[in-house]
This record gives sequence, C-alpha cells and structure tokens, in this order.
Amino acid sequence: MDTLIAQRTAADTAQNEDFLPLKGTDYIEFYVGNALQAAYFYQLAFGFRLVAYAGLETGLRDRCSYVVQQGKIRLVLTAPLTPDSPIAQHIARHGDGVKVLALWVDDAEKSFYETVKRGAILAQAPQTHSDEFGSITTASIHTYGDTLHTFVERGNYQGAFMPGFVARSSNLHTEPVGLQYVDHCVGNVELGTMNQWVKFYEDVMGFKLLITFDDKDISTEYTALMSKVVSNGNGYVKFPINEPAAGRKKSQIEEYIDFYRGAGVQHIAVATNDILHTVGELRKRGIEFLYVPDAYYEDLVARVGYIDESIEALRALNILVDKDDEGYLLQIFTKPVQDRPTVFYEIIQRKGAKSFGKGNFKALFESIEREQALRGTL
Repeated sequence: MDTLIAQRTAADTAQNEDFLPLKGTDYIEFYVGNALQAAYFYQLAFGFRLVAYAGLETGLRDRCSYVVQQGKIRLVLTAPLTPDSPIAQHIARHGDGVKVLALWVDDAEKSFYETVKRGAILAQAPQTHSDEFGSITTASIHTYGDTLHTFVERGNYQGAFMPGFVARSSNLHTEPVGLQYVDHCVGNVELGTMNQWVKFYEDVMGFKLLITFDDKDISTEYTALMSKVVSNGNGYVKFPINEPAAGRKKSQIEEYIDFYRGAGVQHIAVATNDILHTVGELRKRGIEFLYVPDAYYEDLVARVGYIDESIEALRALNILVDKDDEGYLLQIFTKPVQDRPTVFYEIIQRKGAKSFGKGNFKALFESIEREQALRGTL
C-alpha cells in the first residue's frame, strides 16, 4: 500500500511539475520608426532611464536599439537603419508595436526545447553570446501574429543589458514616476482564434486558464468583446487574450486589428505602489488618458466599499476602482502612444485584488468608443 501511494504521489508530482518555470518579464521590445526619439519620449514622459545602446557604433549595420528601464520594467526600442530590413517591413505593416515579449528563465535551452516539443514554432534556436561581463543564452518561439516570446537566461551576466550592447546614460535629467513591474500584457487576436491561442498557452507553455470574460461581461450598447486570461504557474506572467464579439458597431478589437494589420499586443499593464503620484506625474508630463465622466464616482463607495484613497483625488485624476474577494485595485488607461490607434498602457495599483477590473469594463469601453467616434472608426 505504501509503495502504491508513493507511486501515485510521484506521478501526481510529475504531472503537476512546471516544465516552464518563469521568473517574470525580462524585457519588451518595440519595433519603432525612430528609436532615438522613442527613447527620449519614454525618458521624458514616463521617467525611464537610458541604460544601454546598440547600433552603428557597436558594429550593427541594419538597426539600432535603446534600452530604457524603470523598476523591473525594461523596454528595448529598436529601429531599422535600412529600408529593406525585416524590422522596416514590420513597421510598414504594423506601425510602432511590440515585437518581443521576453521571458526571464533559468534555462533558456530547456525552455525552448520543452515548448518546441509541445508544438511551438521555432523562431530562433538557442544562442549563447558572451563579452567581458559574462554570457547570456536566448531562444525564441512564435506566438500570435508576428509577436515572439524570447527566453532569456542571464544568471551569468553582469553587464548593462546583454552582449552586443554597451552601457549608455543620458544627459537628460529624468525622474521616475513610480512604475515597478509588468503586471500583465494583453493580446488582441482575430475573430474565432482566442480559444486557439488559449490552448497554445495551456498546451505549449503550461499556463492555466485564470478567468473568462464573455460578451455579457465586456459590452456596451454598441460593441462587445470576449477575453480569457492565462497565467503561468507562479502567476508572475499573465496574458489576457481578446477577440471581437458581435455588436452593432466596430469594436476596439476590430479597430486594433484593422490598423495593426493583424493580431498583436494591445496594451501593457504596469504596476505602481502609488497610483495617485504616478498618474499625477504622467499627466504633468503630457501623457493623455481615457476619460470617464464624473457620474462614475457618484456611487463608487457603494460599489467598492471603503478605500484608503480620497474619492475626490481619484475623480481629479480620473482613476478607476474595482474590487474582488481579496481586495481592490485602482487603474487607468492611456490613449494610444503612437499614431495608429493600437498600443496603449494601463497603470495599475493592486491593494489585494488579483482580478482585472471587471466592474470598470463598461465605463472603460464607453470611453474607448468616444475616442473611436472621434477617429471615425466606431
């Protein structure tokens, strides 16, 4: 009997073992038309600091990259130097947008082969690069649209970013706004493909389905969408996946897909420990946010109960609040941060809540619809 129990316990342990342990988001790489100007924007407006650079001066002939960082958030801003490069082609199709969601791992080679064995499509086989600061191993697989997941193993590296980059600082004086880490990244996919990509994350990457929102949860008089949230084992990496749902007018997901020319990253949620300070600073620096009418705040206390923050302070900054069984959260969404109505940011502060602001969906989507109407795309 003891032997049988031991065998069952071993089998359960093997079955439940996380074959893809993730330590978090390593970096997010944007392909942009002008990396120098994009780096200036993120420094001046969002308070990132410049930490590394690669380009002509480091031996690259086809592209240049600026790496900016705040807290645990690292953005790589990459622009093409030749019109016929894959980077230029990506920008011509999609505009400025996210190319790589890089994941921090202990073993990039194992992560790559475990996911490929389960059906991932190879983008870059494992490669190890070294310089005087140590070595880094990376490998990449495809996910929705033209987006990649790159596994990054950096335990043996002490440099500014990775081999091929040099440490770089800026004469521009910047002050951080309190951004801490990436909370989640949201992908928009074509109609009818959401479940396919949820299955990809479940089967190929070992993620679990965390929550489902249908068109009754996320809808207004005019538009609707559906969303499922997948998360890795320790919860450090969460990916909501959205697809359009039937509505009277064109939804925000359809607008995104029209202008991005396919599936891609819709928004990046970044966490702060003091959303009042963060949003106040961002507004001073010119960041524009979606607008929610004052009526939203009239029944706020009745909806969410006691909160630490002043309702008037939240109203003044247009910050939204929602609750779940474990606490509450505060959130706000920027307008798109490039010319096409595609990628934007969410600023979020969690005070116990582990959810995604379901109670704010209607107000948020009505706000997005007002912006769509101004753009003539509703």
